[in-house]
Amino acid sequence: MLPICLSVCTRKIVGYAFSDRIDTQLTLDALDTAIRREQPRPGLIFHSDGGVQYASHDYRNRLEALGIRQSMSNKGDPYDNAVAENFFSCLKAELLHLRRFASRVQTQDDIFEYIEAFYNHLRPHSALGWLVPERFACRFEPAG
Repeated sequence: MLPICLSVCTRKIVGYAFSDRIDTQLTLDALDTAIRREQPRPGLIFHSDGGVQYASHDYRNRLEALGIRQSMSNKGDPYDNAVAENFFSCLKAELLHLRRFASRVQTQDDIFEYIEAFYNHLRPHSALGWLVPERFACRFEPAG
């Protein structure tokens, strides 16, 4: 399983985690990665699907402690989470459907490389004026 944290503004994948089962701890691990990387200010809106792991007491408490507002998709409505769904469509079309993987470790390594070396740094996005997420994100960094 691969939960992600994606910036709707920059389309950058800022957090993710791997496991053979999806549970609250896995989604908390992805959130923790995003928090360490991006250090968001209170008031951020975190949108997710309506999975039980995102509705859990522990997850909701972590968001509240960080000053993050939670927003969840309506059940059965993939358009509420379209940006994340688009990422997974790209991941499948540009990586997963193109090769066979010998092991879970190889799959995770290749997904890591896809996100960190390709998706965030080389893959242009039409929603960003054909810039790559990392370059687009630089527009929001303080001058300095």
